[in-house]
Amino acid sequence: MKIGTVSVSYSRKFNLGNYESIELGCSLWAQVEDEEDASGVVQFLYHQAKSAVKEAAMPVIKANEFQISKAKSQKKVTNDDGTVEDL
Repeated sequence: MKIGTVSVSYSRKFNLGNYESIELGCSLWAQVEDEEDASGVVQFLYHQAKSAVKEAAMPVIKANEFQISKAKSQKKVTNDDGTVEDL
């Protein structure tokens, strides 16, 4: 089976406290050439989308006192793929 186009969407909701939240998301598409590995392209797009959401969230998180205190209380977070990273 030939795959011509792949897409990935990533979103995350951040609790701002006081019953407020913000959801940020990113969707990316890519053409897959015959010689390319489609699963590798999907993995690349996933990491790009996740980075874009994280970058967009940083100003909001830094400006929000609730998120700052939450980030300080948590040392590490487990990703969807099972890896562990610092918050």
